[in-house]
Amino acid sequence: MPAYCVWDILEVTDPEKMAEYRKRIGPVVEQYGGRYLAVGGKFDIVEGDWKFVFPVIIEFPNLEKAHSWYDSEEYRELKEIRLAGSRGNAVFIEGL
Repeated sequence: MPAYCVWDILEVTDPEKMAEYRKRIGPVVEQYGGRYLAVGGKFDIVEGDWKFVFPVIIEFPNLEKAHSWYDSEEYRELKEIRLAGSRGNAVFIEGL
């Protein structure tokens, strides 16, 4: 069953690092069967007190593949760049 990785980028602390991350991340996500479903864009909070700033959603074939990507050697350097260049929250969710 598919899995969804949901990020909310709360703050970009280093725009240059995030530009480098954006330039290089696509092929690494695709290598693990992932595809972007949303990157920012308009959103409407219709219930509760969520405070999304900049949501990102990536779909993977399953939760195992999502974790394989996140913990992979190919993503390690990019993850460090993202963490050094931004502040945010993330969650992995197994779909139906």
